[in-house]
Amino acid sequence: MLTEYKSRFHEHVKHLQEQITQELLRLDPDLKMTEDIWQRNDHAGQPGGGGITRAFEGAIIENAGVNTSLVFGKIDPKFSAQLPGQGDELWAAGISLIIHPRNPRVPTTHANFRMIQHGDKYWFGGGADLTPFYPHEEDFVHFHQTWKKFCEPFECYEKMKKTCDDYFTNLHRTIDGVAEMRGIGGTFFDHYNSGNLENDFQLVTEISKAFIPSYFPIAAKRWNEEYTAADEDFQLHRRGRYVEFNLLHDRGTLFGLKTNGRIDSILISLPARCKFTYRYQPKEAAHLKMLTYYFPKDWV
Repeated sequence: MLTEYKSRFHEHVKHLQEQITQELLRLDPDLKMTEDIWQRNDHAGQPGGGGITRAFEGAIIENAGVNTSLVFGKIDPKFSAQLPGQGDELWAAGISLIIHPRNPRVPTTHANFRMIQHGDKYWFGGGADLTPFYPHEEDFVHFHQTWKKFCEPFECYEKMKKTCDDYFTNLHRTIDGVAEMRGIGGTFFDHYNSGNLENDFQLVTEISKAFIPSYFPIAAKRWNEEYTAADEDFQLHRRGRYVEFNLLHDRGTLFGLKTNGRIDSILISLPARCKFTYRYQPKEAAHLKMLTYYFPKDWV
């Protein structure tokens, strides 16, 4: 039975990859897409699956990646010991995506959904979050309301929102003891296994369908909005914080590296441009306001 669900999940994420690709091309018709179909060897040097990486760059989307993978085989025993389950063989399938728009009035977004089996244990994980650079509060509400709507049949939004708020944070940057989030949150879950495989499969595949309606209406509304040099400067500095999280704290990055993943496909989450200034402090009122939003808030 588990084999059947694994196959269905892999087909689901490939279908989702194609849907999101078409939405990107609809938003940015001149978008350049580079597709790489890659393969990997497992820890023992044997064929261990691979994936499809799609990298994008254009006038509206500065850089983006929409990737799927199916990996299997032997893993490093030291890494295996850190995972639920027994043995040193792993199976994992999933989709991971990042969109960095050029216009700072359009938020960056990230999402991923995955299914993993290690020995006698299996689990699901994933979610999505929004990283805006301008205080269009109605966009933040739309994003969260959409995910809440898709989560309602499973009564999981509140728990997944809190997990997202706690996880996507730069733990090394705190104000009054509260860690600064990289964005304004969304939903996130990991090691999800209720004991009912069918219910778990339905939960993950159904809520993953929220990504397109949660994000693309925002991008379509904002991509042509006028912006200033100060807006772009703020965007580039906040992208720097995004890089800090992805390289220091992101478990997906570490998972890819520890399972002999494809380096460029793993690091495609990084923005094409970012900026760091010693003791950076924005001056514009809108950007100062945004700094107050990178902490847990109830958007619905």
